[in-house]
Amino acid sequence: TRRERSMDVGFVGMGNMGQAMARNLLKAGHRVTVFNRSRGKAEALAADGAKVAESLAEAWRNPVVITMLAEDAAVEGVVFGDGGGLSTLGRDAVHISMSTISVALSDRLAEAHRKAGQIYLAAPVFGRPEAAAAAKLFIVAAGAEPAIARCQPLFDAMGQRTFIIGDKPSAANLVKISGNFLLATVIECLGEAFALIRKGGVDPHAYLEVLTSTLFSAPAYKTYGGLIADEQYEPAGFKMTLGLKDLRLALTAADALNVPMPAASLVHDHFLAGVAQGEGDSDWSALARLSARNAGL
Repeated sequence: TRRERSMDVGFVGMGNMGQAMARNLLKAGHRVTVFNRSRGKAEALAADGAKVAESLAEAWRNPVVITMLAEDAAVEGVVFGDGGGLSTLGRDAVHISMSTISVALSDRLAEAHRKAGQIYLAAPVFGRPEAAAAAKLFIVAAGAEPAIARCQPLFDAMGQRTFIIGDKPSAANLVKISGNFLLATVIECLGEAFALIRKGGVDPHAYLEVLTSTLFSAPAYKTYGGLIADEQYEPAGFKMTLGLKDLRLALTAADALNVPMPAASLVHDHFLAGVAQGEGDSDWSALARLSARNAGL
């Protein structure tokens, strides 16, 4: 029954994604203790039945704890800091990092948790906040197979499909980073193409219809093509500063493996230009606004 499968979960990080994911765990009947640095975002979940942790340590005192945070530094803080996961999580308890973090940090987390007698899984996700809200995320998981099986009910409550990449957690992070690199290059190319047709007097929505009905029917082209055709870059589903961070992660991972990624270098510099020009809080699809400006539109 649902009650038997229900689990006690700590959830750290109540941003756009974290709130939606925690809400779906509650809907599925799991008992969730939430923590966020700014408490208001955690209290927003109380009405849905979440327990609001008084401290970071309280969230970590669960058999499974999920972290969903913006970047490496935030994850390091809640794992290695005072009252953090390393000192508080029980033996054989599981930390699932669902954030987009570096391969290097994921390896460090795996080793630190192993030494502490704890279990570490990486399970980053593909999907924007609206996909998180609809429990339609794609989850890319890696780590010890029995631990993934144990946490599968949680993945099922948050996502539409879980892909298992192997027993080395950081492999999942590498897949996630490479996926975001591909999305960033799609956004760059769409931005350039839309600047071209707009300047030539073609209606952007008619153009989008041609693209997504013929050569490029993939969700990424529909989502980002739609945002670019509408020039709808606020509010951000995924900020340009985060896109820049993910391109850095891709280049760092590529550097460590001696893999040249010239397109990643190019798009990284365009994101950097966007942030430098004040676009950092806009959606990362606002990269197209740079292409339009460069074309004198």
